[in-house]
Amino acid sequence: QVQLVESGGGSVLAGESLRLSCAASTINFRFYNMYWYRQAPGKQRELVAGITSDGNTNYADFVEGRFTIARDNVKNTIALQMNSLKPEDTAVYYCNLVARRTYWGQGTQVTVSP
Repeated sequence: QVQLVESGGGSVLAGESLRLSCAASTINFRFYNMYWYRQAPGKQRELVAGITSDGNTNYADFVEGRFTIARDNVKNTIALQMNSLKPEDTAVYYCNLVARRTYWGQGTQVTVSP
């Protein structure tokens, strides 16, 4: 019944920015820990960023200060602002919510060209 929907992906050049968004009906994000993951071709899914219900954030080492995860409780969305994108950031990005079970969106493609 919980459906997460990612948006905001696209194709950009290295050094440019994208802002991803995750939205859902039937559940309020503010009560849950939420995460952005990504999966590049031929690689395992990896954590990009997380934000707890208390608002604490964490980031993968490869983010290097370039990304920001944030809640918009009014819109009930989770955003991932990605700046200074690199070709190695190319992947499908997934929104993840951990409740009694774990929920995933369908993903949004991010392609960064050199």
